[in-house]
Amino acid sequence: MRKTKRLIAVLLVFAMAQMLTACGGSAGGSEGGSGGSSKGSGTLTVAIWDVGQQPGLQEIMDAFTEETGIKTSLQVIEWDSYWTLLEAGASGGEMPDVFWMHSNEAYRYMSNDILLDLTDQIAESDVLEMDKFPEDLKEMYQLDGKTYAVPKDMDTVAIWYNKDMFDEAGIPYPDGSWTWDEFYDIAVKLTKDDGSQYGFAASTVNEQDTWMNIIYSMGGCVLTDDWKSGFDDPNTVKAMEFVDKCVKNVMPPAATMSETGTDVLFSSQKVAMISQGSWMVSAFKDNEDIVAHGDVARLPKGDETGKSISMYNGLGWAASANTGMPDEAYKLIEWFGTKDMQQKQADLGVTMSAYEGVSDNWVNCTDAFHLQPYLDALEGDLVFRPHTNSTLAWWNPMVEALKAPWNGEADMAETCQKIADMMNETIAEE
Repeated sequence: MRKTKRLIAVLLVFAMAQMLTACGGSAGGSEGGSGGSSKGSGTLTVAIWDVGQQPGLQEIMDAFTEETGIKTSLQVIEWDSYWTLLEAGASGGEMPDVFWMHSNEAYRYMSNDILLDLTDQIAESDVLEMDKFPEDLKEMYQLDGKTYAVPKDMDTVAIWYNKDMFDEAGIPYPDGSWTWDEFYDIAVKLTKDDGSQYGFAASTVNEQDTWMNIIYSMGGCVLTDDWKSGFDDPNTVKAMEFVDKCVKNVMPPAATMSETGTDVLFSSQKVAMISQGSWMVSAFKDNEDIVAHGDVARLPKGDETGKSISMYNGLGWAASANTGMPDEAYKLIEWFGTKDMQQKQADLGVTMSAYEGVSDNWVNCTDAFHLQPYLDALEGDLVFRPHTNSTLAWWNPMVEALKAPWNGEADMAETCQKIADMMNETIAEE
């Protein structure tokens, strides 16, 4: 009980500060029910936050019910409401039986006995092949030798571009050979003086899918291996000053980008290029405007490093420690983690799967785009999304601090130093 109370106190601090983040967060969602547990109902409640993944996951769950006879109810809950629901469950309310866990939150939930311990069942499973999942993802959902989630997916980042805008400007489509400096020069050419079109768009909250990739490809880092801030690294400062140059010269006003998602700006043909994670494909392939005008290319390379670096992350399937159907909850998580269902997730275009080698067919989930750049990124230099035990304690202030230089109210280099100081102080208190 003491651990639970401590978790409640920590979570309430961040409840209003939850940010939009990776793996479907920017795809939106719709309220799909209360997210209550299965107690007394005989039906497993399953909660996710990405409406774009709902149809494919529902098909996988229907197959589970047909195979096992265990009923399930899938509920799609908007990102902010999703974590509010879990916070309420942590304070004694009802949680969904099975749900997505994220790297931002995993440590707090694992360390406070909120998640069902899956260790023994996984060890006894004759269908799960945990060695086929990336080590970083497995370790993210493990604590003190115990496992609390099975990896669901992994993601990479690529450039989306408007073919019509490139054609109009007489510029060849990006092919993965560009450096970031070349990217900037082309973005300038695609930016119109009257404000009707911009070359690129991003916002401070587009961190995993935009500026963090630039930092690492230019030789910097957000977090060092020994959990120190990388914002005082000269290469990080150089990368963020490059981003600042893009903000000032080839992007819509910062206020516009803070109020309107880059996906909306892209689909409404206000910007020629955005960078987005593979988790957005399920939504983009149903967007008529993006299907008509968009396609995909590999992220540019650092001019000095020569590396195209993609951030990656991955969700985990977890269960409530207080579920009324623990055996059934584990069976569903196991089902999601099998090679066959990971393959089906990729084939249906839900998202790239975490299981090694089964996402090759994911590129064929739509003929509207060439998705191979996302898989090509897996063969290149990947960086796991930075995290510590209390990631949001420094992550949210980091994002907030960047708004000042992006709005022209502060110097970027000075802001980077302030972020470094804040991060080091915050991480030292974990």
